[in-house]
Amino acid sequence: MNYLKLFCLAFLLVLFGCIDNENLGLKNQKQAIETHKETKPDKSPSFGIALHGGAGFIKAEMLNDSITKVYENQLSEAIEVGYQLLAAGEGAEKAVVEVIQLLEASPLFNAGVGAVLNADGVHELDASIMHGKNLEAGAVAGIRTIKSPILLAQKVMNESNHVLLSGNGAEDFAVLYDLKKVENSYFSTDKAKKSLQNAQNKSSYHQQNYEELIQNHKYGTVGCVALDQEGNLVAGTSTGGMTNKKYGRIGDSPIIGAGNYANNSTCAISATGHGEYFIRNVVAHDISAMMEYGDFSLEQATHIVIHEKLKNQGGDGGVIAIDSDGNISIEFNTEGMFRAQMDAEGNKQVNLFKK
Repeated sequence: MNYLKLFCLAFLLVLFGCIDNENLGLKNQKQAIETHKETKPDKSPSFGIALHGGAGFIKAEMLNDSITKVYENQLSEAIEVGYQLLAAGEGAEKAVVEVIQLLEASPLFNAGVGAVLNADGVHELDASIMHGKNLEAGAVAGIRTIKSPILLAQKVMNESNHVLLSGNGAEDFAVLYDLKKVENSYFSTDKAKKSLQNAQNKSSYHQQNYEELIQNHKYGTVGCVALDQEGNLVAGTSTGGMTNKKYGRIGDSPIIGAGNYANNSTCAISATGHGEYFIRNVVAHDISAMMEYGDFSLEQATHIVIHEKLKNQGGDGGVIAIDSDGNISIEFNTEGMFRAQMDAEGNKQVNLFKK
């Protein structure tokens, strides 16, 4: 009996010792995990920005070194402004609007100052903006006297129950918010006047000449996409449209889903090119939908849409896009696309033509 008691006692001591050792091991393991959590550096918020100054059939040999440098400097300056805002914690909406306003104020591009002329020798401007957080959007078309079309599009998004306003109605809306008005001639440049003259010297709107007209005069639309530190995606686009356009023609830039789109769950996109093709193919939304429903990456979706779907139909142009992780994709099927981008680390790229 005494031997039995001693055996039971020894067994219990061993058992409790194992349990204690196991508990101690778990405790040490837990402490190690907690220590690892405490010492692991926090991941910095991802953000990024990209912009474009249009895509088209302009080749490197068409620009001399000094003109190339002027374009590169303007793109670099604009992307730096947007990047600094994002780095300081400002929202993507503010960064996009500020960047596009800078490009609208430059005579280098077909947006704001420098916009092309329609068949009547008048500037008619279009713009749009979309916020990916709530899918709110604002757009304007046929603007003639508002200094900054992108600023008016932003007001439509934030201050109205509508998405797209056009012509006189859009300009009346601008008055409610004291947006700067200018004479239509404010947007004029010698380059725009010469482009119209050259276009009208051709047999306008005969198909063979119309195709040439499209190729020579469609680049210059401006756009910007951004991801801020809160994870919000915003896209904006502004344009003067097409040289010698008639009948109140409106392209893809103010059409949400065609030339401009943003959704926090996928990406933000701004397009440039032959607008009719971008409208028919709902290009910007198509890229987002491929990511959302088809499990494509941003790079895959933009490449397929621009180089396969669009190109196979004869549609020329390109897109800038950024996804919810800060990945940037820029795709175009033309000779050139004026563009710039910066990531959260401050790495900057500025390019005008194919690499």
